[in-house]
Amino acid sequence: MSDDVVKLEVKGKTYEFPVVTGTENEKAIDISGLRAKTGYVTLDHGFVNTGSCCSEVTYLNGEKGVLRYRGYPIEQLAEKSNFTEVAWLLNYKELPSQDQLKQFEKELAQFSTLPEGLTRLLDQFPKNSHPMAVISSGLTALSAFYPEFLSSDPSEELRHRALVQGMAQLKMMMTHFYRRTQGLDPVKSNQDLSYSADFLHLMFSKNGTEVDAEVAKALDVLLILHADHEQNCSTSTVRVVGSGQANVFASLSAGVNALWGPSHGGANQAVLEMLEQIQENGGDYKKFIGKAKDKQDSFRLMGFGHRVYKNFDPRAKIIKKSCDIILAKLGIQDPLLDIAKGLEEEALKDSYFVERNLYPNVDFYSGVIYKALGIPTNMFTPMFALGRMPGWMGQWQELRTAPSMKISRPRQVYTGENERKYTDISGR
Repeated sequence: MSDDVVKLEVKGKTYEFPVVTGTENEKAIDISGLRAKTGYVTLDHGFVNTGSCCSEVTYLNGEKGVLRYRGYPIEQLAEKSNFTEVAWLLNYKELPSQDQLKQFEKELAQFSTLPEGLTRLLDQFPKNSHPMAVISSGLTALSAFYPEFLSSDPSEELRHRALVQGMAQLKMMMTHFYRRTQGLDPVKSNQDLSYSADFLHLMFSKNGTEVDAEVAKALDVLLILHADHEQNCSTSTVRVVGSGQANVFASLSAGVNALWGPSHGGANQAVLEMLEQIQENGGDYKKFIGKAKDKQDSFRLMGFGHRVYKNFDPRAKIIKKSCDIILAKLGIQDPLLDIAKGLEEEALKDSYFVERNLYPNVDFYSGVIYKALGIPTNMFTPMFALGRMPGWMGQWQELRTAPSMKISRPRQVYTGENERKYTDISGR
């Protein structure tokens, strides 16, 4: 809390509201007493100027292109850490010791199985079901198979187990359903592999094939980049649902559903579909640059610009390097990548895009990477959910352990009809 106050004058009367200052000197006006004092509420469509909580998990500065998890720059974590270390960091505030990491990875391996009843449930979905519907349902179902998580006040031990199960069993659900759609039998998790390498093993293993370490590392980087991103749509949804003391798996399932939308987690799928559209129309990306600038044209350039980042997305620079590594390692000459690079080059020197700060974001290259790995387009958004799981859990844990947790309950400004007298149906 700061000593500063903001004064608001309403109908000639002045009210004071305290200013909250974050550790990065962010300023917020605490208006929690506004309605009680004045009878007014604030109106902020889309919550673009509203801080819904104080959080220690992730710092994001959109103007400067800064992203940090618990104080660590995303660039350092992507280069030096791995996904399980980052998952621990997001939930327990510090990077794990060797012993902590070893134990955590052991627990993840132990829960890399699914209850028999859940696998039967997954097998009931049509093979053409969207995987987001499957994993959302599967996460909700975990609370039926593990009723101990229904407690309205889960213990520290249960919260930790929820992190382990959420990460491990989401991986198993995704890979089990994928192999079923391909007519392949499921394979067992390999406890000797890293989280990302085991995911690739569970997806694509045939006749003892080995996972390439560089490819697994590149996927690990991708998951790290998606692990958390402050109070975005899906994270806010997890917190809102969790604030009603819904069980953890119901809260995580709600996050999956929020992520599903094309304006959020589905953006990387939309990018690939756009690149395929350009390819099908002769590959002339310059023509489509023109279409994107034409206000009368419905074509949109997907994967450029960001709601929060105003100059550049720090994750995009990292992911582009991973993209180059994977394509080179796999020996893939993908014409979609040539189109993507051409779009990026043209857009970055075109004044229309430069003046509007429309630069490639993290979604622009992630779809190309997933395609190179052999992951089908409808699984791109589930891959986002796989990476975001530890961030959702870290935010959920922070919410549930806060001493002053309140149920989320926004207000509104009513714009409908005034009071009307009921008319009987015979007179309508």
